[in-house]
Amino acid sequence: MARAVRREPADFGMDYVNLPEPSVTMAAGGGDEGNRSAPVKSDGQTSPTGPACSNETVKQEQLIKRYIQRGWVRFHSSVYYISFNRNTWQQSRRFCLQQGADLVIINTKEEQDFTRQFNRLTWLGLHNKTKTGNWTWVDGTPLTKSYWGPGEPNGFEGKMENCVEIRFFELENSWNDIPCGDENYWICEKEVAP
Repeated sequence: MARAVRREPADFGMDYVNLPEPSVTMAAGGGDEGNRSAPVKSDGQTSPTGPACSNETVKQEQLIKRYIQRGWVRFHSSVYYISFNRNTWQQSRRFCLQQGADLVIINTKEEQDFTRQFNRLTWLGLHNKTKTGNWTWVDGTPLTKSYWGPGEPNGFEGKMENCVEIRFFELENSWNDIPCGDENYWICEKEVAP
């Protein structure tokens, strides 16, 4: 699990960030592996795993370390920020974009399970604000695999519920549609590895 520390980010007043436990940091590539020399072909040119790839790997590891040092948590090929204050869907997304990320997009069952473990109502990067009226992710891709809770989405009591939250954390199908102007915690995601 992650522990929380107070920090004041720009434009959002008081906030909290996640500081991963040492085991999470180490699992995320916290050790320094240094530069590796590239294999050289018989014609004197470096192979595809040569310096360019090695430099890219080092840059990628440095990027991951920077996010983890700022309180993000690594899971598979992304790092995630789990907020400790609440905002509207749009304000939450603006925060993520300012961090070089966006609201989380659920691509796998494992990622769905990962996002439920924080046991708080959190915004996802899924909305129904398009002219077509279809649910789409913040990157513009349409929703194909969903984890809607029982009876969701439903536009409860005739409300315009165009944004999605994780509500039923104990269930794999945990999503709920609610008005985008409500305030929730949120999860940012930044892909850091292919």
